[in-house]
Amino acid sequence: MATLAESFLADLDDLSDASVDEREDAEPEQDEDAEMDEGNDDIEALNYDDLEAVARLQSSDRYKTIMQQVRQALERGGEVDDSDAAWTGPSEEGPTYRLLVDCNQLAVDIDNEIAVVHNFMRDKYRPKFPELESLVHHPMDYARVVQKIGNEMDMTLIDLEDILPQATVMVVSVTASTTSGKQLSEENLRRVLGAADMALQLDADKADILRLVQLKMHHIAPNLSAAVGTEIAAKLMGVAGGLTSLSKMPACNVQVLGAKRKHLSGFSSATQALHQGFVYGCEIIQQTPPALRAKAARMVGAKCTLLARVDAYGQDPTGSAGAAMKEEMQKKVAKWQEPPQAKQTRVLPVPDMEPKKRRGGRRARKYKERYGLTDVRKAANRVNFNQPEEEFLDGDDVVGLGVLGKEGSGQLRAQARTQKQKLSAKVAKKYAKKIGGSGGATNGLSSTVAFTPLQGMELVNPVQAKDDDLRSGTESYFSEYSGFRSIKKVPGL
Repeated sequence: MATLAESFLADLDDLSDASVDEREDAEPEQDEDAEMDEGNDDIEALNYDDLEAVARLQSSDRYKTIMQQVRQALERGGEVDDSDAAWTGPSEEGPTYRLLVDCNQLAVDIDNEIAVVHNFMRDKYRPKFPELESLVHHPMDYARVVQKIGNEMDMTLIDLEDILPQATVMVVSVTASTTSGKQLSEENLRRVLGAADMALQLDADKADILRLVQLKMHHIAPNLSAAVGTEIAAKLMGVAGGLTSLSKMPACNVQVLGAKRKHLSGFSSATQALHQGFVYGCEIIQQTPPALRAKAARMVGAKCTLLARVDAYGQDPTGSAGAAMKEEMQKKVAKWQEPPQAKQTRVLPVPDMEPKKRRGGRRARKYKERYGLTDVRKAANRVNFNQPEEEFLDGDDVVGLGVLGKEGSGQLRAQARTQKQKLSAKVAKKYAKKIGGSGGATNGLSSTVAFTPLQGMELVNPVQAKDDDLRSGTESYFSEYSGFRSIKKVPGL
């Protein structure tokens, strides 16, 4: 068993180990803080008055290398070599394919760089013409107008009709005549003009890149290019990191490739167009009404994924699948815009146009006579107005009597009339022979004894028929009045 001193020593060892671990954990944090401090020093040391310190893309080695390859390819007229003509699948190791991927990524970087240069140019030119940025929004048009105006205060000496529309030129001229701006210094003017030249050069390099991509995309992704255009196909492939990566991407992600949030933090985004990426700029969506564009964007994004898979595995190098897919999407959009079918009013048929199918004939009439509603049941089902109905208990049920006994007779039930069934002449004769014939059966009330006024009791045949041709019931063979009523003459006698 450990003593008290030994337990104290063990606690001291644990404390020393914990202090060592805390020091080791604190050392990386100090290194990270030092790195952050160094980064802050770099930011503080950054000179925003120097254009090269703000925009560094054009001076990078990657930019120069890619642009040199693009210019060499354009000098050859954009001809496709044999490797491109025989392309039947993903060839990401090919030089043409890798050049297109690099060009797409560089085009995105150029767009961001133009935005940075445009902001720099606006900040430096604002003291000269502060209203110009609200009148001319496009960065390239703004750069060309700045190059034209420069440090000139008299707008009548400057012709802007080859840059801006006539209405915009008039507004810019009127605003420049009443502006509160002042001329720039030589140093600031040089910086502004340098920024304008850089923006225009970046835009020209981007145009060369897009032209090369359009020449090559028909051989790299023919079906995707046929459906959404070479420019959008190149942007999608560049952002995704290649055709194979694009083919593995879900359709919901393809739809939002290139989407940007343009609302400020803390402000509502209800009026912002969300989920609008590169796909949103294709011809199919732009020709669709605004109410259906979101639905069309989802459809085009799904089709782009399918076509990228077709191109990635070289299933259709001719591009016919992409053309067929584009035609199908256009038909769907046209189908969405069709008005709904008018509700057709069903016309009622002409009355008695067709004979009604009714059960009739002798059998139906006999059935109604046999099972028809009796007068007693009709009276029980009928109730007089403002008169109480007599009722009686039948077990737990209360049965009403209707108008039975309401006619002043004092009887509970009406006299039931015997419904005699009318027989045809043929059936009546047959029935009479069956009852009154000699061979027919008799009822229990018939008797062989008859009382006559002449002889009193006489024996008679109760089965004998009572027709006029036969003897009456009072006559018999033993009567003195019997005899022949007619004598049949025999010829020859």
